[in-house]
Amino acid sequence: MHKTLALLLLLASPVHADVETAVTDQILPGYAAFAEATAALATAAEASCDPQLLDAPYQAAFDAWLGVSHLHLGPGEEQGRTLAIAFWPDPKGLGWKHQQALLTGDPAALEPAAFAEQSVAARGFFGLERLLYPAAAIPADPCPLIRATTADLARMAAEIQAGWQGGFADLLLTAGQPGNATYLTGAEAKQALFTQLASALEFDADQRLGRPLGTFDKPRPERAEAIAAGRSRRNLLLSLQSLRAFALALSPDLPQSMAGFDKAIALVGAAEDPVFAAVADPSGRLKVEILQQTIRALRQTLVAELGAQLGVDVGFNSADGD
Repeated sequence: MHKTLALLLLLASPVHADVETAVTDQILPGYAAFAEATAALATAAEASCDPQLLDAPYQAAFDAWLGVSHLHLGPGEEQGRTLAIAFWPDPKGLGWKHQQALLTGDPAALEPAAFAEQSVAARGFFGLERLLYPAAAIPADPCPLIRATTADLARMAAEIQAGWQGGFADLLLTAGQPGNATYLTGAEAKQALFTQLASALEFDADQRLGRPLGTFDKPRPERAEAIAAGRSRRNLLLSLQSLRAFALALSPDLPQSMAGFDKAIALVGAAEDPVFAAVADPSGRLKVEILQQTIRALRQTLVAELGAQLGVDVGFNSADGD
């Protein structure tokens, strides 16, 4: 009798399996991996600032970031951490302008507390990319700024991980319970996570592909993401793979959406161009346009299929994130 009662109480809990699975199987492990990878990158930078030696840990840390970069809620949004980790696009080139000032300015600005207050455009993966894979002459020894940037990345990753483990995960898991003023109902928690998926697919299509595509008359391959590090295609591939896993965590029964994900992932995987340079050629451009259309169709399918299962929809600009 007691076992039956315990089971009934468990089933009546406001913790929904979809949210719980997403948090425990995707979000928490993802941020743990990101914290570990950025710590390894910072350690490597302390040992040597040689770009060739930092390439592997940089790429590994960026890979880990793509596992959680779609999450724009909670500790990642506090203190502008997500923006500071990956400030892109930067159409006005603000990051390099700020970095040049840091390279030639007061070294005190590179101390951890001071550096954390610097412009988000000058920090994170894209700030580090400009130092490790420079497209222009660097006006001073980049080593102090490289070390400040990697240490800052590791700090933010650790803080985000601690924030999730120290309370924000519980807010999602206890949605609708007394005392939870962030998520007043279970539906609000589902809506928050659902929105992350919709927003991320929008970003993949409109930014990661839309920016290098430009227009037919004026393609802009130089605007591809992480082009200097050769990661444009890889970032898109890892994003789609992460979003697929995240969607499955929210619901294991998404046949139409999974078919859409698999089609998009196969198209990206088959592409031989690592930085979408082929958008400047009509035949190459067509392939990227087809990929963009595939991702947009996938988003529509996912919104309909997963939204129906979760009982939520996108009734606002999904880029708002809440």
